[in-house]
Amino acid sequence: MMRDPQKTIGNLIDKQKVSFIASISEEGFPNMKAMLAPRKREGIKEFWFSTNTSSMRVGQYRKNPNASIYFYDKRFFRGVMLVGTMEVLEDDESKRMIWQHGDTMYYPKGVTDPDYCVLKFTAQKGRYYANFHSESFVIE
Repeated sequence: MMRDPQKTIGNLIDKQKVSFIASISEEGFPNMKAMLAPRKREGIKEFWFSTNTSSMRVGQYRKNPNASIYFYDKRFFRGVMLVGTMEVLEDDESKRMIWQHGDTMYYPKGVTDPDYCVLKFTAQKGRYYANFHSESFVIE
């Protein structure tokens, strides 16, 4: 059993440069994609990612918000999957909150670029794997 899931999982997440997000296709199949690490997180419950409004993933989340995210530490062969919902946010406050210097490389029109949006993931439960052992947990 993990002594402090928030701390253990938070530390794993903070050390990763890449994350994986999954959406559900119109045919009901899971679709996974590698992403940069979340721009912001609050505990292990809420995560914010930047992405293109025109992306396939955004369209899928608008139709079905069910989602999962995964973080993997290859050095120690451990990982965590979080299951929950993904919101597509296009309001100025959310966009400015996670905007970073250099983002114009992806969004040439700046923070107000219509092809820039924020994905907010809210976790409900998870599954952690380390040391040949898996453990499920609920996120309050």
